[in-house]
Amino acid sequence: MKKLFLAPAAAAVLFLASCGGSTENATESTDTTAAATTEVTTDNSNLAPAVFEIESSDQMKFNQSSFTVKAGQEVQITLHNVGTLPKEAMGHNFVVLAPGTDLAAFGGEAFKAKDNDYIPATYSSSIIAHTKLLGPGESDTITFTIPEAGEYEFVCSFPGHWGTMNGKIIVE
Repeated sequence: MKKLFLAPAAAAVLFLASCGGSTENATESTDTTAAATTEVTTDNSNLAPAVFEIESSDQMKFNQSSFTVKAGQEVQITLHNVGTLPKEAMGHNFVVLAPGTDLAAFGGEAFKAKDNDYIPATYSSSIIAHTKLLGPGESDTITFTIPEAGEYEFVCSFPGHWGTMNGKIIVE
């Protein structure tokens, strides 16, 4: 009777021992995971800068509504105001906003920031970069880096312009 009890118990022990795996396999699995994580967080700071020429006009439009860059890549944007109306009536700028910024609330605050070229201090933590306010025939260049992937909106913050003068920077 003892033999009948020992045989199934021994088989169960052997079965459980064979399914457990070794610590070598666990280490290899961890190393592979670490390597995959390293590949995902690639440093793109050594890429050539992404350079864009954007035009704004009296029709309250940018000539580009979106463009794509790499996370960590330097971005250089030159805004040209190709309009002819005076700056006080039809000034333009280019403001890059952090994801999740409420555009309507930002536009309302920008309306109150005339003394600061319509760049509201209350939203300074949401503004990644911005040009100065431009009159007809003027240009301004900004250089910045967006470290994280996502969609970043850009707008003109001159009163009433953000509704039609906007677009997206897609960061991969």
